[in-house]
Amino acid sequence: MLQTQPNNGYPVGLDVGTSRIVTAHRVDDDFQYKTQLNAFVNLPFSKMTEKTLAKEGVPHSIHDSEIVVHGSESERFADLLGVETRRPMSRGVLNPDEPLSLLQIQKIIESLAGPARAKGQKLCFTVPAAPVGEEGGVTYHEASLKQILSGFGYDVRSINEGLAVVYAELESSNYTGIGVSCGGGLCNVCLAYLSVPVLSFSVHKAGDFIDSSAASATGDLVNRIRITKEDAFYFNGYFGDKRMQALSIYYEDVIQTLVAAMKEQFTGSKSLPKLNRPVPLVLSGGSAMPKGFRERFEQVLGACEFPIAVSEVRLASNPLEATAKGALIAALTDQ
Repeated sequence: MLQTQPNNGYPVGLDVGTSRIVTAHRVDDDFQYKTQLNAFVNLPFSKMTEKTLAKEGVPHSIHDSEIVVHGSESERFADLLGVETRRPMSRGVLNPDEPLSLLQIQKIIESLAGPARAKGQKLCFTVPAAPVGEEGGVTYHEASLKQILSGFGYDVRSINEGLAVVYAELESSNYTGIGVSCGGGLCNVCLAYLSVPVLSFSVHKAGDFIDSSAASATGDLVNRIRITKEDAFYFNGYFGDKRMQALSIYYEDVIQTLVAAMKEQFTGSKSLPKLNRPVPLVLSGGSAMPKGFRERFEQVLGACEFPIAVSEVRLASNPLEATAKGALIAALTDQ
């Protein structure tokens, strides 16, 4: 039985995703979550605007004589102004082309988790696996987040994003199976055996790839394509609507690429355990949420002679919060 800590020092699970940042904590038998978009937008400074934003509780800061609105409200202001939101992260890690990446991600995390409420308060955060064909690239990202979180007073450790999905969703199989997190910057995959990560990797094609590719095909803003994708897209073969058709084409590309990478990595691995029964596969993340995604993924997986027997393909109970929940479970078991 996982132990719940008092509210002045409860463990925290933190999913630091390219698209969203999610915190999780447990109170009694309930998991509770808070979410902010991992984005920001600059507004011209005026005292009236600053006062109004403060009155409405809109998270913001002042930087170089501009107002910086960060988190979920940035999307609304970007749409009003006809501009793209700025992103602290790209392809699963800190955005090297964004000079304010560290500062703004710190602001967003602070608005969600705040400083530690007690000495030694545990916090576990997610980090991506190295993309296929790339060994480095995650070290700077992970170390920078550890510094930010330690600066808030937390006792910090990290967990692989795919493994967090396993922790969140596969208790019934003794944490044996495949966790897949389909996020904004990356799709992360982890095969675990009795909670031990056996093979982890990621692929670059994910939600942001879908958004930017569809925007290029239609001439729309990426931000508006993403809103359409999250609010209205579903799998339906051919669409007469140009936006929906572009989303359909690039979603299919992502699924095909992900399944092909999984087959290649599992087939080529020399460390796979000898499994005596089929294992479950769980899909999570915002990019896995459109109606029909699970079914299409299962079709492509079933047609590719996958080297591991899969007992079921299912969607996480709460796809947007699964990795944060898994990180929290990891923090709770450290107690």
